[in-house]
Amino acid sequence: MPQVDIVLVEPLYEGNIGFAARVMKNFGFHNMVLVNPPKMTMEATARASHAKDVLESAEVLTLEEVFHRSDLAVATTGGLAKSVSHPMRMPYYSPSELREMIKNVDGRISILFGRENWGLNNEEIARCDIVATIPTSAEYPVMNISHAIGVICYELAHLPRGEYLLANKVEMDALYAHFARFLEGISHPIEKRETTLLLAKRVLGRTNLTVREASTIHGVLRRTEWHLKHPGMAYEEKTREHWDEEE
Repeated sequence: MPQVDIVLVEPLYEGNIGFAARVMKNFGFHNMVLVNPPKMTMEATARASHAKDVLESAEVLTLEEVFHRSDLAVATTGGLAKSVSHPMRMPYYSPSELREMIKNVDGRISILFGRENWGLNNEEIARCDIVATIPTSAEYPVMNISHAIGVICYELAHLPRGEYLLANKVEMDALYAHFARFLEGISHPIEKRETTLLLAKRVLGRTNLTVREASTIHGVLRRTEWHLKHPGMAYEEKTREHWDEEE
């Protein structure tokens, strides 16, 4: 199964951290990551109950470190976009849909849960590959963070063993950077580039690209860029000329 990290981003209350550890262990998850947590006292330990091992082994990392080491990052949010014209939080997926998307992945998946008072901000969500939400009643949609973690962990419990490796964070960042240069090269409107790049990331993020697939997209972009600079010339001719110059 994929390695799933439950990441609490700047949690406000140590009691919620303890409860989160407890519900994680209920469903077989042990990798807790804390980003800028509050001071921990006996309250967190008491709330964790028989999951003290999860709490005591929790890693304290920066958000940058979380993104750097993750093969896939998932943002959980209750604040959804109202239409596809606002791509920051679209498209979004339910916990059961998320399970189907990651069940065959062999890699590190970080699932981010935001602050109790206002969740994850737009910048943090934009850096994630997938957006997930828990369908709740409009009458009272706000969930306690430990309850939200419990729902996600329940849906992801007993995932099958991963079957294929994802392109890692460095490889995907290189692909996104290449796509950004491509947009500049084709004179895509400046005011639309950021949104277009975000949409591309949403599409590529949820497809769980392998290394071979990411490399193939790089190759298509490079070939297109070359043809734009050398209209009417065969790509193979370019290759032979390049060899001649090196010889």
